[in-house]
Amino acid sequence: MSNYIRSQVAGATYFFTLALAQRNTTLLTDNIDLLRQAYQRANTLYPFTTLAICILPDHLHAIWQMPQDDGNFALRWRMIKS
Repeated sequence: MSNYIRSQVAGATYFFTLALAQRNTTLLTDNIDLLRQAYQRANTLYPFTTLAICILPDHLHAIWQMPQDDGNFALRWRMIKS
């Protein structure tokens, strides 16, 4: 497992790019309703503000602003991915 060093600053704004391991699929857009449900559930349990998001067939880009008392974006992405 990778040992990433991540800056997790409460209240900060972050830009993310997440890509599928298999870049030749359309998994994200084919399952957009499931992605929306997972995204909403993560945001309900651990709030964050989505400033922008672009969902493409094999990857997505998002800009999030974290709450003033929490910078743990990794937890939120883990929930969405699972």
